[in-house]
Formats: sequence, structure tokens, C-alpha cells
Amino acid sequence: MTELTTLGWDEAWSSAFAAFQARELVPGRVAIQHRGAYDVLTAAGEVRAQITTRLRKEASLVDLPVVGDWVGLDSAGTIVVVLPRRTKLSRRAAHDEGSDDAREQVIAANLDVVFIVASLGEEPDVRLLERYVALALESRAHPVILLTKADLEPDPTAVAAEVAGMDGEIPVHTVSVRTGLGLDSVRSHLSPDLTGALLGPSGVGKSTLVNALVGHGELLATGEIRADGQGRHTTTRRQLVVLPSGGLIVDNPGMREVHLWLADDGLAEAFDDIAALAAECRFSDCSHDAEPGCAVRAALADGRLKAERWRRYRSLQHEVAELEDRLTRRERSRARRKRPDAGES
Repeated sequence: MTELTTLGWDEAWSSAFAAFQARELVPGRVAIQHRGAYDVLTAAGEVRAQITTRLRKEASLVDLPVVGDWVGLDSAGTIVVVLPRRTKLSRRAAHDEGSDDAREQVIAANLDVVFIVASLGEEPDVRLLERYVALALESRAHPVILLTKADLEPDPTAVAAEVAGMDGEIPVHTVSVRTGLGLDSVRSHLSPDLTGALLGPSGVGKSTLVNALVGHGELLATGEIRADGQGRHTTTRRQLVVLPSGGLIVDNPGMREVHLWLADDGLAEAFDDIAALAAECRFSDCSHDAEPGCAVRAALADGRLKAERWRRYRSLQHEVAELEDRLTRRERSRARRKRPDAGES
């Protein structure tokens, strides 16, 4: 038997599930999503489950179960209901760039912490880190940056300080699975009732880190993509893992494309220094181009705001605005198609 509290269950989840107990449903948490099936963790153990035909037909794609979701199972082990999510980590689905048919992809649900992972085996990509931070903040989870393979960097502390300068409020930890450096720092963000997720490109050591946190053997399935001195591997599936020290963690496959999904709030938080400057502009609708009294341009001129950071912010801002415009066009097009023909009486 498994205590549901070790899976993140608490009084709030119990209250949310109360309405379904009369239907004799059993609560469980999605650990792995397969094609057409799910591995669900319950008090009685792991169950291979499918969703009901009704749920498959009536739910939108973003409302179908994903890793981290709490669900209700019937006596046959079928998922009947998905509990309302506290948080969801979403991105714009890959391969639809430039299309008005853009759609949301929910990566994982009910996360408390998002660990953004970069390898010190190569220079950290600040542009990519900022994207991940915006993604995490938009989900309402707390971002934490992990710089792995610290044993490959002569001065990991200096690199960590440079990355921390991107946003002083986000914790940054250097980690080495080989030496054990930083593992306790990772654990400190995961109390028994909290769930974290690892995000980052392939080969930065996400699965290796999870295996080290679990502390025994090769728990996660990986597929080798490079056979050299660094032993680079890539995760082949998304998986929720219960840690012996308490808490849970989701390992995610490396993402080649990280496009934001309607992330206005996350973007403002990820670049809160720019948001604070914009609030000081003389005009509330300042475009920061040519208006008098622009605090952003003043900060650029005196060096308080770096031009590179400003350009990265504007690029992400444009990306989100362009997505919003495409979605608006799509909704208008759908509305026009639903109207009765003007010639009909």
C-alpha cells in the first residue's frame, strides 16, 4: 500500500475529490503517459489505465490527462475524471510556427517547482534560460536554475553568479552528480508534499540527476544519443518519480523548441526589472521608442539595463503578441463560418 500523501495528496485534493467518492472512484496520479494509456499511481499500487470514451470525446486536448494530473478511476481501472489543476506547465506545440492553427501543449500538471537545467559542459544559453523561466512563471510554479556537470567547469561559482545576475530572485545551484555537489540543494526545494519538474535541452543530465536523487540504479529509461567522454543521453519519456527523501519529480525529454504560450504574466515576471522600469515611464502606454520621459530608454542610456536583455525581452514579447494575433484571427474565422448564410431567409 502507498500513502497518497507521498504522491502529493493533501486536504485540498481530498476536498476536491469528495464529490466523486459517491461514485466509488479511486484517486490516483498520472506517472507516465503512453499512446492511448497511462500509468497511474494509487494507494493500492500502479495501474495501467485508459480514459473513458466519453472523456476522450468531450474533453479538449488540453484537458486530457497529463503527467502530474490527479484523476478518478473506476473499479475497472478506467480514468473517468481529471481533477481541476492547480498549475499547468504549457508551451506552444512544436511544428506549428507560422500557422494560425497554433495550439497549446500541456507538458505537466500540478507542479510546485520547475528546475531549469543547463550544463556547465558548455556555455549556458541565457536566451533559452529566460524562455524557460517565463514558461515556469506563467505556470505559477517557482523556477530554480540548476547548472549541472559542475565538475567540468574550472570556476562554476563564477558562472553561477553570472546566471544569477539574469534575475536575482531566482535560486541558482551548481550540481555535480559525480561529486554529489548540489544534490542536497535540489532536495531542499522538494518537501514531501511538493512536486518538481526538470526542464532543459537533451544531454544536460536531467535523468542522471533524477537517478542520483533516487539513489539506486538506473531508474529512468534513457536512449543514448552520443557515445563520448561525457556519456550524453536523452530521456525517452516523461515520468513522475517519487523520491525516497520526500517529494516528487518529473523528468522531461529535452525540448528542441521552446515557444511560449500566452505568457504575458510569465514574461512580465521573468523580466520584472523591465516591468518596474516601464512603470516609471511618464506615459502609461509608452512604447519605449520615442516618447519623452521613457524610463526604459533612460536605463538603456545609462547602462542600468543591458541592451542585450532588452532585445531578448522585445523578441519574446513580439512572439507572444504574434501568437495572440493568430489566435484572434482563428476565432474570428471560426465565428464567420458558424454564421448563417446572409442570403438565407
